[in-house]
Amino acid sequence: MELSERKKQILRAVVENYIQTAEPVGSKAIVASAGLKVSSATIRNEMAELENLGYLEQPHTSAGRIPSPKGYRLYVNELMEEHRLTMQEAEKINEALNLKIREMDQVMSEAGKIISQLTKYPTFALTKGNSKVVIRRYDLLMVEENSFIAVLMTDGQQVKNKLFHLQKPLSDTQLQLLGTLLNTSFTGLTLEELGPELVRVSSHAGGEAYELIRLVVSFAMEVLEEMETNVIHTAGIPTLLAHPEYQSLERAEPLMNFLSEMGEGDNLPVVQNEHVKILIGPENVADELKDSSVIMASYDIGGGMQGVIGVVGPTRMDYADLAARLSYFAEGLSRMFGKGEIPPPGAEPKLGPPKPPQED
Repeated sequence: MELSERKKQILRAVVENYIQTAEPVGSKAIVASAGLKVSSATIRNEMAELENLGYLEQPHTSAGRIPSPKGYRLYVNELMEEHRLTMQEAEKINEALNLKIREMDQVMSEAGKIISQLTKYPTFALTKGNSKVVIRRYDLLMVEENSFIAVLMTDGQQVKNKLFHLQKPLSDTQLQLLGTLLNTSFTGLTLEELGPELVRVSSHAGGEAYELIRLVVSFAMEVLEEMETNVIHTAGIPTLLAHPEYQSLERAEPLMNFLSEMGEGDNLPVVQNEHVKILIGPENVADELKDSSVIMASYDIGGGMQGVIGVVGPTRMDYADLAARLSYFAEGLSRMFGKGEIPPPGAEPKLGPPKPPQED
């Protein structure tokens, strides 16, 4: 059934009032905020019809109405206006993106904390593993006669290094030969291909030479295995307790435990063909999220590396505001790693619907 424009205005007013107050919304509040030139009695009748249609709920017989998951979904799909970030909001997000740390997991961990501070909700940041990543180059640097550093670069421009201590001294010539062999035989190979190649080389290399090869190749396999694993960081879990919906420990504890044990994020939905995805209440797969909402934005940093950053909270979240913040952050992350630049506060995001920031 297609709702009339008046019903849509009333539903929008109920949702936005409830987001602000966390209290059931009555007809007088709608008269004051919706700008409708009709009586309170007419609005009460319209609200009763919206309740019968499943868009509103009445928690108590004498109370006003609150949005149902169906009502929130219609609001998000049709009634929600795009939120414009202020310059101050954009600058705070850019503080996270301007971190000097270039390791992906460290950036996501620190940036997730900033997003949680901005939104006052728990944040999760998921970096999806890339099963096609390979080592592009090995560089070996002598430290002392019995120690050297191996520097590995992947085809996605990720750099990892490790210091190796040896029981016997190693000459510069031996280290150069080791580097040549590694770059000849162990580049461009996936994790699954490195093992068989190491076995093949073992039949030709001498005992001491093979041991050196094995040390560095084993490190390369650890690096690739790490990059194939989904990595998830969470931040701000205790902020749930500041919201009326979670002031009961009985309700808050299962969700807090769920967020603390998200592991590799296998129970999170995939954001496909969408820059921003919003899941409301029962739309979530995990039982612990059935009474909550999840807002997620995807990022793509090239080289097959993608991920999701999101917030979790009550269905009474400001969806427009949070979607704009996450979208801006995700676009900045994509640009920072993909092109080495961060969008200025006034830049138009290339992905997703949010408009550029506006000055206060």
